[in-house]
Amino acid sequence: MGKDKQQSASDSVSLRNLRLPEDLKTLNYTQCGELCAEIRRMLIDTVLRTGGHLASNLGVVELTLALHRNFRSPYDRIVWDVGHQAYVHKLLTGRGSAFDTLRQEGGISGFPKPAESPHDTFVTGHSSTAVSAAFGIAEAFRMQGKPNYAVAVVGDGAMTGGMFYEGLNNAGKTKSNLIVILNDNEQAISKNVGAIAKYLNRIRSSTGYVKAKWSVERVVGKTPVIGDQLVRGLKNTKDRMRRNLVQTTIFEDMGFVYLGPVDGHDLAQLDEVLEVAKSYRRPVVVHVRTVKGKGYAPAEDNPGEYHGVPRVSQKNGISRIHLDEKNPEVSIDECYSTVFGNALTEFAKEDKRICAVTAAMKYGTGLQFFYAAHPERFFDVGIAEQHAVTFCAALASMGMLPVFAVYSTFLQRSFDQIIHDAAIAQTHLVLGVDRAGVVGEDGETHQGLFDVPMLTAIPGIKIYSPASYACLTECLKTALFHDKGVVAIRYPRGRQPEGVTLPDSLTLTHIPGGKTLVITYGRIAAEAMKARAMLLEEGIESGMLCLTTIFPLSEEIFSAAAQYDNVIMLEEGSAEGGIGEKIGAGLLARGWQGGFVCRAAEGFVRQATVERCLLRIGLTAPQIAELIKRTEQHDAT
Repeated sequence: MGKDKQQSASDSVSLRNLRLPEDLKTLNYTQCGELCAEIRRMLIDTVLRTGGHLASNLGVVELTLALHRNFRSPYDRIVWDVGHQAYVHKLLTGRGSAFDTLRQEGGISGFPKPAESPHDTFVTGHSSTAVSAAFGIAEAFRMQGKPNYAVAVVGDGAMTGGMFYEGLNNAGKTKSNLIVILNDNEQAISKNVGAIAKYLNRIRSSTGYVKAKWSVERVVGKTPVIGDQLVRGLKNTKDRMRRNLVQTTIFEDMGFVYLGPVDGHDLAQLDEVLEVAKSYRRPVVVHVRTVKGKGYAPAEDNPGEYHGVPRVSQKNGISRIHLDEKNPEVSIDECYSTVFGNALTEFAKEDKRICAVTAAMKYGTGLQFFYAAHPERFFDVGIAEQHAVTFCAALASMGMLPVFAVYSTFLQRSFDQIIHDAAIAQTHLVLGVDRAGVVGEDGETHQGLFDVPMLTAIPGIKIYSPASYACLTECLKTALFHDKGVVAIRYPRGRQPEGVTLPDSLTLTHIPGGKTLVITYGRIAAEAMKARAMLLEEGIESGMLCLTTIFPLSEEIFSAAAQYDNVIMLEEGSAEGGIGEKIGAGLLARGWQGGFVCRAAEGFVRQATVERCLLRIGLTAPQIAELIKRTEQHDAT
């Protein structure tokens, strides 16, 4: 590990004067402590200004440093599960000078991004994928005859996702140089529940055993000439004894060597366990215990609150979300998510069939209200969206009314289950599709742009996309008590736009006028209404068709469009497979011969504020007004 090249203990170190990540191997532990303190200061200062994931990154400072001291990135490959805890990794791979651009347009991504750095091995933004990805990399190394290591860093929350076990099951049968770091901080976005959390609690008790084993191996390994052979012999003997005398872990049963648990903030322990893990040259799980929010008292006291923090000014301090489950209404800003959660809670008071399901996102989806009022009908299934949908389908098959509230980007993971376990049998369940459309700074992996193309491909589904809080509540009521089959209600991140009258019809709102009709739905209805008002001041009139039920398409849409020479479709989603594409095809099939323009997202949308993302797509009021004017002028010529 290059400890013979360590710098003098008197040498002060800083990210600014190190060649990264190479020089990390030369630091002594005093210098490493200084560096960790500097990193924590940078994390707190930057994330409170830019927004982002704070507590999870504070918890992996020493672990990340140990990884870069013991492995050679990018010669060895590190895959971060979910990826929101990779800020320290970015700092230790030479991106400190640009760290103040974190999650900003044109700046450093909040997630690993291979296009940004060769040290970012794999695109990760969803949970439980790292073992599969690292195993694939390790197998490629093996087939290429390379001795490199692939390392997957996986949080304990990811262990609730089935793909984690699929990867373990496949990898444990091999001889790959795969090391899985289980970062156990006893937290997920919502606190872990179920058998996995209890299982980790049991195996944490073996720390003393592991420390004794390493001490013996360290002493024997220094024996001249035969030390390495003795260590290998001891390992084999120890493994046989442990199998005979001690209950094995699930990881060992699946073919992995299990090491740990170790203190994830003790760099000496981390260095030693990683050296041991490397020596096996076969799949190894290293169980590391960390404290989420380490080094920042507010985050340590309330890691869930500081998991993801909004952008705030230094003057005003951090915007707080009160997590008191006994009084969950305190200090929570009203937004689409909270309106949805409160409405569901109220409906459940009158109908005992209603159940609420979340995939480890109770607070993010506004279901904390439901949990406080109806805990016996609330289910947090962990990070397991596929399971959540099948579970809901089974609840519905028994006469219950399940509602699965989930971010649009994570709903993508349950496409098969929606088709196979719900839609085919016309099972009645409701999907609350939160964060639909642009979400902003979290970038490509988190934008909610593909739920419409995905869901409209499924026969028998119904989709609402309300523009206002009032309409959202009515959509939920109708979806629960009047609709059949699978019903999705999609709504954006954030607050209802102010200063504009929003449509509240569950079908469509048609404002006639001019030769050009603008069709839109959801949040963009507000921008379209503003654009229409701007043009009226210039004496230019246009028609407006605001949809709430966006699928299946109503014949009223085509009847209204037939009255106009031009149709402009505005959509906060993917152009490919979107509602605009379907309306355009429907008009063509009906013999309409006017001009048709669809403005929607083309491909993936990079990180920026929501406002900047909408600007890049062309969905702000001034841009819409300009498009209408150009269409009118082109028609006139």
